[in-house]
Amino acid sequence: MEFFRSHVLVCSGINCSLKGSRAVRVALVDEIRAQGLEREIKVVETGCFGLCEEGPVMVVYPEAVHYCRVTPQDVKEIVEEHLRKGRVVGRLLYKGEAVPKAVQTWSEMDFYSRQKRVVLRNCGLIDPDNIDEYIARDGYQALGMVLRDMKPQEVIQVIKDSGLRGRGGAGFPTGLKWDFTFKAAGDEKYLICNADEGEPGTFKDRLILEGDPHSVIEGMAIAAYAIGASKGYIYFRGEYNLSIERLTQALQQAREYGLLGENILGSGFDFDIDIKVGAGAYVCGEETALINSIEGKRGEPRYKPPYPASVGLWGKPTCVNNVETLANVPPIILNGAQWFRSIGTERCPGTKVFTLTGNITNAGLIEVPMGITLREIIYDIGGGIPNGRKFKMAQTGGTSGGCLPEALLDVPMDIDSLAAAGSALGSGALLIMDDTHCIIDVVLSFLRFFRHESCGQCTPCREGTQRLYELVERIAHMEATQEDVELIKRLSRTMEDASLCALGQTAPFPVLTTMRFFPEEYEAHITKGICPAGVCSKARQSA
Repeated sequence: MEFFRSHVLVCSGINCSLKGSRAVRVALVDEIRAQGLEREIKVVETGCFGLCEEGPVMVVYPEAVHYCRVTPQDVKEIVEEHLRKGRVVGRLLYKGEAVPKAVQTWSEMDFYSRQKRVVLRNCGLIDPDNIDEYIARDGYQALGMVLRDMKPQEVIQVIKDSGLRGRGGAGFPTGLKWDFTFKAAGDEKYLICNADEGEPGTFKDRLILEGDPHSVIEGMAIAAYAIGASKGYIYFRGEYNLSIERLTQALQQAREYGLLGENILGSGFDFDIDIKVGAGAYVCGEETALINSIEGKRGEPRYKPPYPASVGLWGKPTCVNNVETLANVPPIILNGAQWFRSIGTERCPGTKVFTLTGNITNAGLIEVPMGITLREIIYDIGGGIPNGRKFKMAQTGGTSGGCLPEALLDVPMDIDSLAAAGSALGSGALLIMDDTHCIIDVVLSFLRFFRHESCGQCTPCREGTQRLYELVERIAHMEATQEDVELIKRLSRTMEDASLCALGQTAPFPVLTTMRFFPEEYEAHITKGICPAGVCSKARQSA
């Protein structure tokens, strides 16, 4: 076994990779070798640290010095000054807009210190390509406990007692879903991990799988044991190349260690996982459309009931869980249901992973206790609105979520509180917008997306998304009347009531919430013929 005096962890999450983190890693390895330090210092390619806005990011241990916006040109100075002489390179430390001085470590940064990492417990701390590093942090211990000491019903009861609710958007109690599948008649059952993350602005599942793939594999193995499944599938978007690459390797390592396959850990339990890659249809995030896609059919939602728990993949009982949901399972088993319930709120225990994007200083990936306020996320963790601009709107839950104004900044960020406020927690996408944006223009872009992504199977969604887009486009072009507004409301109600799946049912959500919370902007476009933000124009061409 080799021992090193320093480890340099370089973020290889997709966001840092796009900014050149892999070139930084290569330069580091080359420079360390050139200076004869390869036996003293190890470079590790790890998962997302979370602070994507400041990438490429690296952390030097044991000091835990956090460097931001590192380029290959900075590497020589880091090696010579820090790794050889122990002098921190101050110009590469984090310097947020509201931070009085540069800070060196995670514990000094509000972005990290105000988070609670359960799902992201290993992201940015381990080599995701090395199963031994996952095992060293209690990995697969929960699976061993379950197979050695617990019956399937007991596992289900722990998840029920924890209060874990689905993190994919619907918020359905996970233990109850497992129980339905466990009790369903049939000798053959399936487990599916839904990693088809098509919501614009959402990339949490992608980064979880890139940074800690074994946590999802372990969660799936526990879930499969609980429901009685011997086969599992992870359904990916085809664009998630790095996630697919890392998960493929992790699956192979788990098989080699006897953690997947036949007779896992000598327990008599058989379970294995295959990867299925989709073609990138947004509607395949809906569980029955996803099931159709795995079966080789067109990705369209099925009529329900029957639900997948009784009639799912190839007509067999099937449980579909989100990536984040499954990553919560091992720590719940290890620490107990009451530990999990001590985090978050009574009705929504635990944490929530958000992707924080838009006009925000610290854009990136965060994990916080359920019930934290929107204001705390934006100003304490997110660092506020950059360039001295004012906050205007936050869209929660992705494109199909609600758009909240400044008056609702103190709303608790949990499933029930957001629903009561007229929005949704949804996929965990959190889009922040400043006062340079026009509400009508923003809504139009959302509707353009829904119009494109409707599968066309049901008339309310197929025709409704197109018609909604046309009506809001009239408002943007200063051509609408109050009659158009009433038509939007009637059409929205019809889509919510009659669409087959959540795509059509929630497509009107951003329109209705902005009408409710920003009526003055609609009034200005319709009755005054002006765009307060100066974005819309009568001369603007149709998309």
